[in-house]
Amino acid sequence: MRYVFTGNDKKTKNSSSDNNNNSSNNQGEFSLSIEKDLAKNLETIKTMLGNPSDLVVRETKVGSTDIKCAILYISGITNSDLVNNNILKAIQSSNIQLSKDQSNNNNNQSSNDQNNKQSNNTQSSDNQTSNNQPNNQGTNNSESNNNNQSKNSQSNNGQSGKSTQSNPNLLDQIYNEVIAITDVKKVTTLDEVSLALLSGNSLFLLDGEQTILVMDAAGSENRAIQEPQSESVIRGSRTGFVENINTNISLIRREVKDPNLRFDVHEIGRRSKQKLAVCYVAGIVNQDILDEVNRRLKTIDIDFAPDSGFVEQWIEDSFLSPFPQILDTERPDKLTYNVLQGRIGILVDGSPFALITPITFGDAILSIEDYNQRWIIGSVLRLLRFFAIFIAVFLPAIYVALISYHPGMIPTQLTFSIAATRANVPFPSIVEALLMAITFELLHEAGVRLPKAVGQTVGIVGGIVIGDVAVSAGIVGPATVIVTSLTGIAAFAIPNYSMAVGLRVIRFVLLLAASIFGLYGITLLLIMLLIHIVNLKSMGVPYSAPFAPYFLGDLKNIFIRAPITTLIKRPPYIKPEDIKKINDGGPSSK
Repeated sequence: MRYVFTGNDKKTKNSSSDNNNNSSNNQGEFSLSIEKDLAKNLETIKTMLGNPSDLVVRETKVGSTDIKCAILYISGITNSDLVNNNILKAIQSSNIQLSKDQSNNNNNQSSNDQNNKQSNNTQSSDNQTSNNQPNNQGTNNSESNNNNQSKNSQSNNGQSGKSTQSNPNLLDQIYNEVIAITDVKKVTTLDEVSLALLSGNSLFLLDGEQTILVMDAAGSENRAIQEPQSESVIRGSRTGFVENINTNISLIRREVKDPNLRFDVHEIGRRSKQKLAVCYVAGIVNQDILDEVNRRLKTIDIDFAPDSGFVEQWIEDSFLSPFPQILDTERPDKLTYNVLQGRIGILVDGSPFALITPITFGDAILSIEDYNQRWIIGSVLRLLRFFAIFIAVFLPAIYVALISYHPGMIPTQLTFSIAATRANVPFPSIVEALLMAITFELLHEAGVRLPKAVGQTVGIVGGIVIGDVAVSAGIVGPATVIVTSLTGIAAFAIPNYSMAVGLRVIRFVLLLAASIFGLYGITLLLIMLLIHIVNLKSMGVPYSAPFAPYFLGDLKNIFIRAPITTLIKRPPYIKPEDIKKINDGGPSSK
């Protein structure tokens, strides 16, 4: 990575770049490296981050030695109490003692620094003499001094002019014995340093070392675990995902205590550096699907992903389809169930919505609560849900088609009743239906954006008042209000919001087709819709399964929910490595 500096913080590595960037207001780029001098490293890190006001630097010494060190962290995203009360005090009170050779190294460090300063002030012809003076006067033991200088030159990789040297084993001692924290690692590049610091970790820098210790001390405020807002259930878990990916991973591990549970970590966001985890169970998941998911995730190249929806849109098969090809959920139990079925979960840091892939059309309609009820109740609820989907999508279009083109298909008494109520309505049926449908969508969006207590009131009162006034004014007929109300209520029965929104879009298209061609337009559009679903895929898995391709055994878990003891296999269309999930009688059973 190349770091960008502006204004007075801008530095260059050679004179040519200085000539090209004379103005302090221009922007310059250059690469930085970790040096052995503590003061230079601190200045480099401050400059790299733009001298932020929330960067905290704690300089001290290691125990009773004279070795300088520093701890850096950013307040607000780091647990400052842990750093100051535990780590800093442990370093200051450590009983690490330097050996005789190590003490000589420290003495040579100060003497070499002084002599180097003197040599810089002398003429070039006297450089050889002044550089030889420390060997005679820097210490009483010249042989030891020469050995120490030789060690210094070796540790500095042959570089001249760098005379700082600390105990070569001191950093390892601090790493192994002093810093008692769950996760400590060593880094040697500024990319790792900046990412660790901005992720809420703290840094430990030791004078004379080009290795920096990164200590896991993140401690920013997080939202408490709450009940999911978008997937409420009557019987089931009340636990929902939060914005912290580590918390979400722990919620899944509580549910699945299988050593084969895996989390492959990716990084997305060129600027945000967000953590992304791919969740699956080894031995169940199809390896080809897993490789395809990882391949698509590696192609993500964006600055920042504020929600998992960005990842969903990036890796889905077709962005032109109104149907979601990747399922989103706030429920850990739903993600766990699907992962154990052989699917793959995706968690994004900063988003409380996890992703599930691959899926089919039926998966986006089912609810995890179906499995918590007895199979008869679960089957009735599923059938009711499919009936609600039919009403939400087709009822307004069928109403317009029958009123406009096929009144003979309506019973005679009902035809006379509808005609009487529409006698004073100045608009055709398609205009009535569109006016009421758009009004209902506006009320729905307003209710979602407003505070919860106010939003429910606006939705109920607004719907009643507008509907009553519209009928009284003769703008729409009562039948149109009834059809629109039934359609809106049925749409709320769809458990997945993304699927519900997609079906709402299709409803308007069907309305237009019905107003032009009647029932023939609805039939034609339905055929086109089925062709689209059959050709649609989710991570290479047919979206229309288990209907096309046809899997008879899986139909008992689509329209109905068969008894748990009969659901002995995982979905065959995702080709899991372990197809059976229930022991139905031992190895001899089929």
